Amino acid sequence: MQAILWVLALICTYPALAYALTAVYALTRGWSKAALAGAVVFMLALAAALAWGLMQAVAPPAGWLLWDALLGLPAWWTVRRHVQQAREAGAGQTARAIGQTLRHTTLHLVLLSGAVLFCVPFAWLVVTSLKEDEDMSRFPPVWIPRQQVKVTIHGKECGVSLLQQGGQTLRVATLEELETGEHRVQVLEPPERRGEILTVPGSQLQKVRVFAPKWENYWDALRFLPPETNYGLVFLWNTLFLSILSIIGTVLSSSLVAFAFSRLRWPGRDIWFVVLLATMMVPGAVTMLPVFVIFRALGWVDTLRPLWVPAFFGSAFNIFLLRQFFLTIPTDLEDAAKIDGCSYFGIYWRIMLPLIKPALAAVTIWTFMGAWNNFMGPLIYISSPEKMPLAYALQLFQSQHGGEPGMLMAAATMVMLPVLVLFFFTQRYFIEGVTLTGIKG
Repeated sequence: MQAILWVLALICTYPALAYALTAVYALTRGWSKAALAGAVVFMLALAAALAWGLMQAVAPPAGWLLWDALLGLPAWWTVRRHVQQAREAGAGQTARAIGQTLRHTTLHLVLLSGAVLFCVPFAWLVVTSLKEDEDMSRFPPVWIPRQQVKVTIHGKECGVSLLQQGGQTLRVATLEELETGEHRVQVLEPPERRGEILTVPGSQLQKVRVFAPKWENYWDALRFLPPETNYGLVFLWNTLFLSILSIIGTVLSSSLVAFAFSRLRWPGRDIWFVVLLATMMVPGAVTMLPVFVIFRALGWVDTLRPLWVPAFFGSAFNIFLLRQFFLTIPTDLEDAAKIDGCSYFGIYWRIMLPLIKPALAAVTIWTFMGAWNNFMGPLIYISSPEKMPLAYALQLFQSQHGGEPGMLMAAATMVMLPVLVLFFFTQRYFIEGVTLTGIKG
């Protein structure tokens, strides 16, 4: 029964908030954007205060359900009354605007919840990379990076703690941790006992912590890498080398083949295109051994060539994607280029490629992410540490420092950061390529 109430409370939250925000929109219709934003902030603050008060008085999920009712029912009545008044006044456009606002608000609340849910692992990764080891395994989890306050006594940094003794709270600094588990501490406050030396059990000390990210985890993660890797720069160079060559090979080969399948006429074109698409149904595990035998015969094992040379032979999915883009380009452009004496390669290079930039951007991003995160390829072909990319190096780092989650999370964050930055700056082209928008006239 408790689980059902929790689910019901969660479901009712979306319409309650949607109606509340729509009610604010209906009440402030015609106001300036600044005034509307202020009203929304005031409503959210009022709803938060109401939620806090109800949670103190009624335990959830009953308190949560009560909050949904107290917030949603008045808002529902307000929205319904404004829509009815607008219809009676003949302002159908206003009624439709309020209804559309309600639908869009509900949809955005659901999407925002999904976005927050998917961002939680990334937030946990970053927060954990900045925490002390003591906060790693605490429950409930610690979301704010903290460090113990330290003071310098006789040239030595000592951690500050609170000690309850004789009904008095003492602020002490740990001078030494004894083998018996006891701590030798010096009193800092109150002033009348300042400088007093005590020996107390460690369990009686409550560390004084403040917000302070532990950036040393990132430096330690690089410092503990093998010296020959030059603080991970060798891994980074190998990964960039593989990513750049993979992008060049994939874009050139896939676009050339896609151009041939879409704009050229030759015998058996459609049959071979079906064969090309059929290769997408062949599992990679089936071709793994034959491909390894070929590369071993070529003497390419323990080199980077098996990781970037296959990119120059195209990819079935990328060829299919680019072919669909090529088909959206009017043939008039190609005919005009032929009349001007342009060759087929000139048409491909000067006319077709500039018109499919969104698709090329999507292929570039996919290829970069695949090459950056490639782990299986280096695991099969690479055995020398100086030739490892970042993904494989991160796995080795985990095997050696798995018991130090702060350093491990810091290393994972540094490996993931370039991909995140790339997607942030190129998401517009990525979305355009995925949605197959074609060209704009």
